[in-house]
Amino acid sequence: MINLVLWVGGVVLLILGIARAAGPFGRMQELDRLADNAKRYDSWRGGSHLTAADNDRTGADEMRDMMRRKTFTWAAVAVVGIVFIVAGFAIK
Repeated sequence: MINLVLWVGGVVLLILGIARAAGPFGRMQELDRLADNAKRYDSWRGGSHLTAADNDRTGADEMRDMMRRKTFTWAAVAVVGIVFIVAGFAIK
């Protein structure tokens, strides 16, 4: 009986973790693509003259860090779901 509860709980956590991590992961990938595009454009224009303000973190950097934390958190939930599923098979 306990193995059934672990299986169901594990599947729920796995599905929830994957579903919730997909959004932030996709947004993080989009921010990376936009940053790469901006770097290519800047190099095409001959580069920029760096100032002190250019070395500061941008809002996109902060957003990327926030999306990375959310992705890792929900990936951890999915891993716990996998552990529950495996534990359900181990306990019979």
